[in-house]
Amino acid sequence: MTKRDVSLPEQAEAGMREFIDEVDRRLSSDEDTCSVVEDVLIDLSGDREAYERWQNGASVSAAERVRLQSYDPCNTTLESEYYAEKDEERFRQSKHLQWLWRQFDSLPIADNVEFALRFRRMLADHLFEECGDDCRFFKGISFTYGHNITVGDNTVIHDDVHLDDRGKLTIGDRVSISDGVHVYSHDHDVVDQTDVRNYHTIIEDDVRLTYDSMVRAGNEVGENAIVGARGVVQHDVPAHHIAVGMPAKSVKIKPGWEDVATPVDEAGVNRQERRRIEYDLPDDLDPFDEFQRDLQPPE
Repeated sequence: MTKRDVSLPEQAEAGMREFIDEVDRRLSSDEDTCSVVEDVLIDLSGDREAYERWQNGASVSAAERVRLQSYDPCNTTLESEYYAEKDEERFRQSKHLQWLWRQFDSLPIADNVEFALRFRRMLADHLFEECGDDCRFFKGISFTYGHNITVGDNTVIHDDVHLDDRGKLTIGDRVSISDGVHVYSHDHDVVDQTDVRNYHTIIEDDVRLTYDSMVRAGNEVGENAIVGARGVVQHDVPAHHIAVGMPAKSVKIKPGWEDVATPVDEAGVNRQERRRIEYDLPDDLDPFDEFQRDLQPPE
């Protein structure tokens, strides 16, 4: 069954379009991104009056001051801020946009699906390395940076999906990513988990990643393939295959594609190392080991 075509009342549509176009113009201009994000969040939160009072020197509580300061992404930190190998220049821009995306999702207005889909689609143009036409991004999607993600045309990403782009993540056209999916592009050494390895993870055109599935870093899910619910992809999934389980294994080929697909008994090849992304750390880096573990095995 196809979905119904739903539209907003004319006045609501006009107001929504005007607001999104205005934010888009400001983000595309030379205006400081931090200031744009701060303005948008203050107004969408309905906190303009309290913010102006605070700026004019009125006394506010400590909690209120923290809230008002946090509209400015420059006064915040994200987990990915601590990653030593990131591109600092690109991150300075993407952090502000990621903060806007995350804070927008925490607002009641983010449940207005028509408005929220268009707003996130506009943000994706500024945040992602590349974003195609007619994509739909639902609530609660999280990223590492955002700027290492490429998404093709007409792709839909549903609620509470995590797109890890600590390495590089490519998602093709017409991909469907269901609720709760995690797609990774970095991994950790089994002995020293502070040893991070980044990879290029690829989701080809027309793929379906179904509920709560996971794609491990450096793997490729081939064109028109399906990963079943809660499947954990540890190896490449060939085009047109259906893979299920933990770890996910190819169990059949989609009906009609048998003549062009890799046989099921030849599936399951791990090409992770081909897609490894090397990086250099700054010479003056003072490394911080939050675990402080003794990594030597007992005598």
